[in-house]
Amino acid sequence: MNEIIKEVIAEGKFVELKYKVIDLKSETILTEVEFPIGYIHGVTEALAPQVTAELEGKTVGEVIEVPIDCNKIYGPRDESLVIIDHIDNVPEDYREVGMSILMENEKGETKSFLVTRVDDKSVTIDGNNPLCGREVIFKLEILTVRDATDEEFEAGGPVNAEPDISEIVGSDQKVQPLN
Repeated sequence: MNEIIKEVIAEGKFVELKYKVIDLKSETILTEVEFPIGYIHGVTEALAPQVTAELEGKTVGEVIEVPIDCNKIYGPRDESLVIIDHIDNVPEDYREVGMSILMENEKGETKSFLVTRVDDKSVTIDGNNPLCGREVIFKLEILTVRDATDEEFEAGGPVNAEPDISEIVGSDQKVQPLN
C-alpha cells in the first residue's frame, strides 16, 4: 500500500491558504480572504509572526485556529484618533463608510483613517487599526504546501499572481487616492 507523504510547512516552502479573522466576543467575521494568499514560509512576512509560527509543521487540508490579542499588536484604542467633522467640511468622495483616507500631519507623517460613520450632519473617521482593542481568532485553511521555485524566492512570493489590493486595505474598503 502506497502512502502519500504530505508536504509539511517549513522554511522555504511555498504555502497557499485562505483565512478568516473572527471577533472572539461577538463571533462575527471581521475579515475573510476570498482568494488564496501565497507566501514563502520563513522568507515572506505575509502574516503576523505568531500566526506563521502556528503554521509550522502543518499540512494541506488542515484548518487551524490561532487566538490573537490585538491589544498586544496594535495597543489599546486611542480615542484622540477618532475625529467627527461637519459633513460640509468633508469632500463628497469621502462621505462613505469604509472609505480609507490617507492623512498627513504637520511633520509630514502619514496615517490611514477609516470612515466609520456618516449621517446627515457629520462624518466620523477613525485612525485606530480596526482590530485594536479586540481579541480575535485567525482561522486558516491550508490549501497548498510545496517547495518554492527559484523564481518565487527571487520575487519573495508568488509570481504571475494578479495583484489584490484588498489584502492591503481590506476587502470591504473603498480606496480614494489623495491628489
